Amino acid sequence: MTRKNQGTANTKKSKETIVLTVNGKKYELTTGDDIEPWESLAYDVYPWDSLLHTLREKLRLTGTKSSCDRGACGACSVLIDGRLALSCMVLTADCDGKDITTIEGLSDSATGKLHPVQEAFIENNAAQCGFCTPGMIIAAKALLDGNPDPTEEDVKWALAGNICRCGNYNLISRSVLSAAEKMRSVRTK
Repeated sequence: MTRKNQGTANTKKSKETIVLTVNGKKYELTTGDDIEPWESLAYDVYPWDSLLHTLREKLRLTGTKSSCDRGACGACSVLIDGRLALSCMVLTADCDGKDITTIEGLSDSATGKLHPVQEAFIENNAAQCGFCTPGMIIAAKALLDGNPDPTEEDVKWALAGNICRCGNYNLISRSVLSAAEKMRSVRTK
């Protein structure tokens, strides 16, 4: 019995465009699945590309780190429509029309002023090797957006999905609590 290649001649799809807003900047990316990536670089992204891959390899936003590529370490954390997400576990195609914030998007682009969480990490020496820092900061921002007055236990739970290779958890927790205090004092002024 021979196997026939069924339907390949008539299944060709046209290019589609997906739109991502990353750190306030709009990107229009072409996508399609009618050819394999090694056949031609016909598209910006393919249906199987993770958001992490697109951010780092296509948009050259390398602050979001690639570590486990299995959703286990938190290094690739981003905000999608304000909600914490692991970019290695999200397909770029599923982000069409979404607003994505990476570590590069937290500082004020006009003034260069860092976000209070970023400032607190610096002031409290929370970054040792720095590899986990972008994911930790994004996760901390997500926490503080929803809970402006967290307890230390709240911080531990919010950052539980992020692994620090250096074991610097005490200084990281202190930084998040410090940022929360600063952010509260700014709100009350």
